Amino acid sequence: MTPDIAPIAWTGDSLRLIDQTLLPARLEYRDVADVDDLVDAIKRLVVRGAPALGVAGALGVVVALRQADRESWDATTRDAAIARIREARPTAVNLAAGVDRVRPLVDEGADAVLAEALAFLDEDVRGNRAIGRHGAAWLTARTGDRPLRLLTHCNAGALATAGWGTALGVVRELHARDRVETVYADETRPLLQGSRLTAWELEQMGVPYYVQPDGAAAGTILGGHVDAAIVGADRVAANGDTANKVGTLAVALACAAAGIPFLVAAPWSTVDLATPDGARIPIEQRAPAEILANGGTPVAPPGARAHNPAFDVTPARLVTALITETGVLEPARGRTPAEEAAEKRERGR
Repeated sequence: MTPDIAPIAWTGDSLRLIDQTLLPARLEYRDVADVDDLVDAIKRLVVRGAPALGVAGALGVVVALRQADRESWDATTRDAAIARIREARPTAVNLAAGVDRVRPLVDEGADAVLAEALAFLDEDVRGNRAIGRHGAAWLTARTGDRPLRLLTHCNAGALATAGWGTALGVVRELHARDRVETVYADETRPLLQGSRLTAWELEQMGVPYYVQPDGAAAGTILGGHVDAAIVGADRVAANGDTANKVGTLAVALACAAAGIPFLVAAPWSTVDLATPDGARIPIEQRAPAEILANGGTPVAPPGARAHNPAFDVTPARLVTALITETGVLEPARGRTPAEEAAEKRERGR
């Protein structure tokens, strides 16, 4: 992605988002200045991706405070609006984490909250770049000094963050080192974040790629066409179980069968130590129309019911490495986020 494109920014008066529902046909920005508009943008995936949702949550509190001043809300109304932002998408822990990061400053006013939210945005970009470096170093140390064939699912690039990207941040770093032969981008049904967004970002980066149906991923992996798969995450449990866009689990199973690395790249803020394992991660069920219709045209019988989970959970035993801005963990070998956090606390004493 070119440096002048910011997926999420503060204009001085409002939150400015790239409207990801319009890509790749059109690159348009949407300015958000009230809570209803922001909650709608989050639910409709105008803004999406765990790290980006975290920043949107933090800046969303500023939106709520500015609206509270304009409309003379009392504290109860203000706090309810902030809670609505926090709960707009339940699986992505970063959204709640972003709101919680700045909420202690609410009584100090919008300017104090804004300063902390912008610091959070800057941390996300710097953390993403560190993820890219750690992931590229880990992969090249294990695959040799050669261009790699990579596979990714959904979109974990700059569009899913405040800039740079997590999984695609690793791809970006490898590409800068001339270590990418090609990327297989799963289309990612039903909303096509892979073909619409990941492919668009790879095009901007100049990385060779193929878009493929989600159902082709296992065959591509087992057919020997992929050296490693790398995806993002919306929540990582304390034991290393990982929630990501539905279809990720199938990729992980195929990687295990093929004996190739399955990597998860995410900031430490995506790690939820309060959730012991993947069974406790709430999985968002999205609207039936997303899979029962295409562009408003029904593609199933009138009486069809829809099972439309937005995410699935990959067990820690299938995760070769979890790449964060602080380094690389290997959950499949028992190096869990909870153990890493405990060691950090011990080192800090």
